Amino acid sequence: MKNQSENQNHIQIKLPDGAIRRCPAGTTMEQLAESISPGLRKKAIAGKINGEAVDLSYSIEADSDVEIIILDSPEGLDIYRHSTAHLLAQALKRLYGKQEVQLGIGPVISDGFYYDIAVASPLPNEQLAVIEQEMARIAEQNLPIVRRVVSREEALQLFAQLEEPLKVELIQALPENAVITLYEQGEFIDLCRGPHLPSTGWIKAFKLLHTAGAYWRGDSNNQVLQRIYGTAFPKNKQLEEHLHMLEEAKKRDHRKLGKELGLFMFSEEAPGMPFYLPNGMIIRNELEELERGIHRERAYDEVRTPLMLNNRLWEQSGHWEHYKDNMYFTHVDDAVFALKPMNCPGHMLIFKNELRSYRDLPIRLAEYGQVHRHEFSGALNGMMRVRTFCQDDAHLFVRPDQIEEEIAKVMALIDDIYSIFGFTYRVELSTRPADSMGSAQLWDQAEEALKNVLVQQNVPYMLNEGDGAFYGPKIDFHIRDALGRSWQCGTIQLDFQMPEKFDLTYIGEDGGKHRPVVIHRAVYGSIDRFMGILTEHFSGAFPLWLAPVQVKLLPVSSVHLDYALQVKQQLLKAGLRVQVDARSEKLGYKIREAQLAKIPYTLVIGDQEASEGTVSVRRRGVNEQQGMSIAQIVEQLSRQVAAKELNAKESV
Repeated sequence: MKNQSENQNHIQIKLPDGAIRRCPAGTTMEQLAESISPGLRKKAIAGKINGEAVDLSYSIEADSDVEIIILDSPEGLDIYRHSTAHLLAQALKRLYGKQEVQLGIGPVISDGFYYDIAVASPLPNEQLAVIEQEMARIAEQNLPIVRRVVSREEALQLFAQLEEPLKVELIQALPENAVITLYEQGEFIDLCRGPHLPSTGWIKAFKLLHTAGAYWRGDSNNQVLQRIYGTAFPKNKQLEEHLHMLEEAKKRDHRKLGKELGLFMFSEEAPGMPFYLPNGMIIRNELEELERGIHRERAYDEVRTPLMLNNRLWEQSGHWEHYKDNMYFTHVDDAVFALKPMNCPGHMLIFKNELRSYRDLPIRLAEYGQVHRHEFSGALNGMMRVRTFCQDDAHLFVRPDQIEEEIAKVMALIDDIYSIFGFTYRVELSTRPADSMGSAQLWDQAEEALKNVLVQQNVPYMLNEGDGAFYGPKIDFHIRDALGRSWQCGTIQLDFQMPEKFDLTYIGEDGGKHRPVVIHRAVYGSIDRFMGILTEHFSGAFPLWLAPVQVKLLPVSSVHLDYALQVKQQLLKAGLRVQVDARSEKLGYKIREAQLAKIPYTLVIGDQEASEGTVSVRRRGVNEQQGMSIAQIVEQLSRQVAAKELNAKESV
């Protein structure tokens, strides 16, 4: 009987490495961490039981799969930052009064957190330092952070008494069977699912960044709240490095550099729609021509489809059902038309335009198609988030036996283009979303095909469950820029649905009709956004082959202008983009202006150069000058342009 009683009071805990531990029922996460090792206990801040995150004080009552969450992990950092958001809310209440500040939500976001509050008078950015000081005082008090489960009635009554109408609204919106939890630290109480740090004393390094306006719950029909953004790290050194990166990002902001370098502009007459200036158009054309050349080598055919198509096409493709809120519509001749948000349906019509044979496949159709997608005005962000952009779209119509080979070729193409810019990247496989179209069997087949290619190509990838396109799973490419930031650009999507929707067929070897499979593919994604990324990646100091002005000629005085114009003609003949600074300014001023314009090469021309038929070469980021003949500089620059060298990054 004694052994039977012991078995009833003990549970089995399976750890991530597969090890099994027998512990008394009711063992807390903290006690489990201590039993594994004292070192783990010192690092532990929370745990996971059967995949669900819980506090360190959580009691394990039954056999479970358990994981300890340490501070130095992505999940641990999220918990740390969420607890810092609560610290911010408590400081606001202490400083400005419990009734003066009404709390909204305070979630974790990429690289930090925010808290939305309702206040009579918005807090200026100058107040952030004062709030930080109060947060530091609360952290020093090392207040225990305690979780409490309450009934819906108790929660509603509590937050009504606290005069927190936004919290009351959140509770009312919860499902009837929801478990409602509160977190308390000292006098402060917040509605939260958790988990949290064990106490405020864990919070060591944080910074409030700025404030902004935000609609309550993201709905423009609701009141505007004040959003306070912040970030937090376990160590001061990590915080300092992050703040330095943010300062660098400000200097590289593509909106600032785009204006200074004459790349693009925006106007209130077309919100979220970029205007390309001459310098920016040069970069865009170079990007397109780079990809066009690679397309020609790899048997792509370029096409163009209309900007506006009858709405019945979008209903047929499934875009109207799944994407109508992001589309623009208009009426023409008593029919509804839509500006295209994607190029896919137009390419389906092109494929269907003529009879296809199995020998014709794969057919690779590429388009630099201008698309329009509705974005809320508050979400617009320079070139990074716009309402119209050029998508470097391609659709590959393949036989089922060609799927994996063609996807491997697309992956190689994307890798080749990204390597030209020096980008490294990571890969994600996104699977069937909740609003998917088509049968589960076809989805399983498509997902398996993508997995097979990734495994065969020995490409590491992360699984992003439920984030596929509504018509098929996808492989996404996230490039990493000079500041270490990640940007999703390239994508490969496998689609069995569109061929069904449009009844696409080809004549097989057996003489019968067969259904092709479509591979959707983009490399830049949005050329506009890719330009914004490049502008910040290179800090406006574009490589020679991409720079709008590759060479600036600087005659020392007007007597050297004729020779400078002769040199210009020779450089133009070699295909280089050249300008002459003919202003009656001092040479030092001209050099400084060329540096600010981030010109890769400036050629100084004075008495000696004019008499010897040479130029004095200054390379961006290098102070020394070097005398060279015209033939030498033409040969050197032409070679660098042809090789698409990244030499211009020296000054980044």
